[in-house]
Amino acid sequence: MNTLITHATLADGSVADLLLADGVLADPTQAGDDAERIDGEGLLALPGLVDLHTHLRQPGREDAETIGTGTLAAARGGFTCVFAMANTNPVTDTAEAAEHVLGLGHREGSAQVVPIGAVTKGLAGEELAELGLMHRSAAGVKVFSDDGTCVHDALLMRRALEYVRAFDGVIAQHAQDPTLAGAGACCHEGELSGRLGLGGWPSVAESTIVARDVQLARHTRSRLHVCHVSTAETVEVLRWAKGQGIDVTAEVTPHHLLLTTDELAAYDPTYKVNPPLRPAEDVTALRAALADGTIDIVATDHAPHARHDKEHAFAEAAFGMLGLETALGVVIATMIDTELITWPRLVEAMSTTPARIGRISGQGEGLAVGAPANVVLVDPRRRRTVDRADSASLSRNNPYHGRELPDPVVATWWRGTKTYGHAAD
Repeated sequence: MNTLITHATLADGSVADLLLADGVLADPTQAGDDAERIDGEGLLALPGLVDLHTHLRQPGREDAETIGTGTLAAARGGFTCVFAMANTNPVTDTAEAAEHVLGLGHREGSAQVVPIGAVTKGLAGEELAELGLMHRSAAGVKVFSDDGTCVHDALLMRRALEYVRAFDGVIAQHAQDPTLAGAGACCHEGELSGRLGLGGWPSVAESTIVARDVQLARHTRSRLHVCHVSTAETVEVLRWAKGQGIDVTAEVTPHHLLLTTDELAAYDPTYKVNPPLRPAEDVTALRAALADGTIDIVATDHAPHARHDKEHAFAEAAFGMLGLETALGVVIATMIDTELITWPRLVEAMSTTPARIGRISGQGEGLAVGAPANVVLVDPRRRRTVDRADSASLSRNNPYHGRELPDPVVATWWRGTKTYGHAAD
């Protein structure tokens, strides 16, 4: 069924009618009598959101998440495209594995699923994976990451950057020096970690890897993307690198924009995440960096875990937290409501630029006639108290449980098909 949205406000403040017909945006004056009509007055219509950093767990950990449930959560959050990280079982380190994830997305997804390939075989950090074959496969992989582990060998990182330059690929680095953040590290190193008796890792474990990698990116003339920036020191390295003209982009997660080390006082393993929650001064620096473009995008690092992996003593629990369904609400609360960014900047950070970094077509485009009908309808005034039980995800490690946040997504359309609609609408 075709859908006509009337009197919706666009990110730039203009008001428009939008006709979603046959998977694209069409001339709204051509809407037929059979079109579903939605009154968009007082609502914002934005391009579908794009997440460059999602863990969908399939194949291998379907008890925590599947591509079906993960993309339902994505649609609930306003996303029409997610990039699926490679740390599955088996790892996405071959062309066949990448094509398998792509096929699962086609069959089961409520959003476009773009496979991310591993940088090294088995994420072991010892030998490059099939980068060229993954790119030349039907999956057309452009983004490669060992996320969850750092490509800590400098020569191997250099070779990876040199390899992907030939087809305009990008290496997305999990910046964490394993010698500075050892096996026992589970939270930010500071006064609180000492008081709680928890192994900490310092900010420098992140910023030193980023400093090394931006130099390697300059040397190889290749593209580097820094995952989940969490420290003020890393922001300074990125600011210097961009001033030098180095081809580096970076992301920040919603939880690093809102939550701090204060959450750890009760030893709740929900708040165990990698990189860890940081002090308030780092949060302030991250918000400022997103506002001024030093950090390019927001990415969720949606990391679902089954209860038997997460419900342990803090030091033994799995790293990670949910993020897809609440991402837009957190960004509104931390960046829009505080007037640090405008709606056009939010669209850049959560739709246009992630699609550009991932070199994916048909996503992150403006809402003009002829563009793909990837649309999210938003009510920025609506709020709710987050309930972990009210989730499309199979997992319940939601760090915002019991917290009031904006609940902005009214409806999401991917290629003209409604993939989410608020129950009251």
